[in-house]
Amino acid sequence: MTYPATAPSSAPVRNERLRVLAARRWRIALSLTAAMIALYFGFIALIAFDRPLLARRVVPGLTLGILLGALVIVMSWLLTFGYVRWANTRYDVELSALEAAEGAPNAVRAERGQL
Repeated sequence: MTYPATAPSSAPVRNERLRVLAARRWRIALSLTAAMIALYFGFIALIAFDRPLLARRVVPGLTLGILLGALVIVMSWLLTFGYVRWANTRYDVELSALEAAEGAPNAVRAERGQL
């Protein structure tokens, strides 16, 4: 399949928009990864260094350690939900706009993993 030729002067602008979009995706991915690592290793550090704190009963049959462990899992779901929501409402929309402006060039298709 061939794509219509675009004016050479517009290519650098579109490439810049794609580069900015890819950089934004990396920033968000790294931020969410850092947040998850901090949560997980913070919990592990509490297990390693302050077991008596985690052994405290919040209510009969539920310790602070179990509660925090469940919170780590719930936070991972929320972080994933946040990323998926951002990707669906912002990233995919802007990528589709770039694709429409370019007539599905190879750079945008490669960004989506379609090449």
